Amino acid sequence: MKSLSLLLLLCVVHTYAFPAVPAAEGRDENEQLAEDYLKKFYNLKTDGKPVGRRKSSPFSARIEEMQTFFGLEVTGKLDSNTLEVMQQARCGVSDVAEFSHFGGRPAWSTTSLTYRILNYTPDMAQSDVDTAIRRAFKVWSDVTPLTFTRIFDDTADIQISFGAGVHGDFYPFDGPHGTLAHAFAPGNTIGGDAHFDEDETWTSGSAGYNLFLVAAHEFGHSLGLSHSSDRSALMYPTYSYTDPDQFRLPQDDVNGIQALYGSSPNLPLTTTPSTTRTTTKTTARTKTTTTKQSTTLSNCDANLVFDAITTLRGEIIFFKDSLFWRKISKNSKVINHTITTFWPTLPSGIQAAYENQEKDQVFFFKGHKYWALQGFDILPNYPKNIYQLGFPKNVTHIDAAVHLQDTEKTYFYVGDQYWSFDEARQLMDKGSPRRIEDDFPGVGKKVHAVFQDNGHLYFFSGHKQFQFNITSKKVSRTLKSTSWFGC
Repeated sequence: MKSLSLLLLLCVVHTYAFPAVPAAEGRDENEQLAEDYLKKFYNLKTDGKPVGRRKSSPFSARIEEMQTFFGLEVTGKLDSNTLEVMQQARCGVSDVAEFSHFGGRPAWSTTSLTYRILNYTPDMAQSDVDTAIRRAFKVWSDVTPLTFTRIFDDTADIQISFGAGVHGDFYPFDGPHGTLAHAFAPGNTIGGDAHFDEDETWTSGSAGYNLFLVAAHEFGHSLGLSHSSDRSALMYPTYSYTDPDQFRLPQDDVNGIQALYGSSPNLPLTTTPSTTRTTTKTTARTKTTTTKQSTTLSNCDANLVFDAITTLRGEIIFFKDSLFWRKISKNSKVINHTITTFWPTLPSGIQAAYENQEKDQVFFFKGHKYWALQGFDILPNYPKNIYQLGFPKNVTHIDAAVHLQDTEKTYFYVGDQYWSFDEARQLMDKGSPRRIEDDFPGVGKKVHAVFQDNGHLYFFSGHKQFQFNITSKKVSRTLKSTSWFGC
């Protein structure tokens, strides 16, 4: 029998919700809104004291973290774009996850789950509520081995209810146009349950709040998913309306749920078209709807040009836009994921990456920023600026990078040149940059990606791949860019 336990709620169960932030008018109100927002969603600590606004302050650091998550320009300042995002309706869970679902993330130990609708909203016919809930579960069962069976007695794995204000779980609702709903991660007692605010107006259409869309999001939390920074994802923190008849689960959510439970045996290996859902609520009754965008990308697409490639503890990782592929061993099939599935704070469109095996670190580059990982964990105090490595200001981004363990040199490819960085001294080598065609003849003037394997460098330029012998300094083979995928 499920029962509430304050200790479990504080220590085990994690709650998720859709709250709205009230609009602020003056400068002081905007700063107070921002401070409250960062306390709630980005773990800003003030100890009851006013927070500083200087660039090195905790307030500025949390602003940067929030800007990174939402793909904004990282300024560390409360600019108009940042404030606009803070005023949007969004989910109440912190964007700074305390855990990640691929390493300790709560998940159900069975794929056969039950649910029970404990009561109904008077806003909709009961049959319409039943249909919305059933369709919301189907979103997840269509892409996984999960099954959801409705029961009418006893305690289900996922208990569904409507309530207003204080409703028995220590997380009271806040009236119309505030928190829409919340759900709890898999676990005992209240784990998995989903609650919907009865003070909202629930509908099966575009007026009020669409129950199917909100329920599908909340059930993602009930199954163990946290929020995504991918604007196209169902698990993006803010509410938006999409015609339920046109809805298809975006690839970011597919990858996230399949990382927990595996895929449906009937699914193809190509990516699922994703529906862009970036509608946001700037006032209680104003919504702006964007158009839909659909993209597909096959593993063996002849037009596939990788953004970056690196090794990682024996794997090979291939990046393209918001996706990456893992080649775990030479004989294994590639597995694709979204970047945010593994690294929620990393941006899409990684431009360069390399592994330093001696340090057990991997570095990702985009624009003038770079991040360091150890295993699959982003190290603290990142991102950093590439100019700290010795690049001049006219270098705005890195096209490709590779580390040669034998020489402790890292090569950064920029345009038709490359830079040699001494990892031991943490300095650029004298004579950098040099022309690529002088030292790596045959690989072309533009390198999109590069990595090292078994005494060779593999250069990717457009749709071609060049196997370059490090000893002889010659191209030994020309391959398709997707040859590692068995294409």
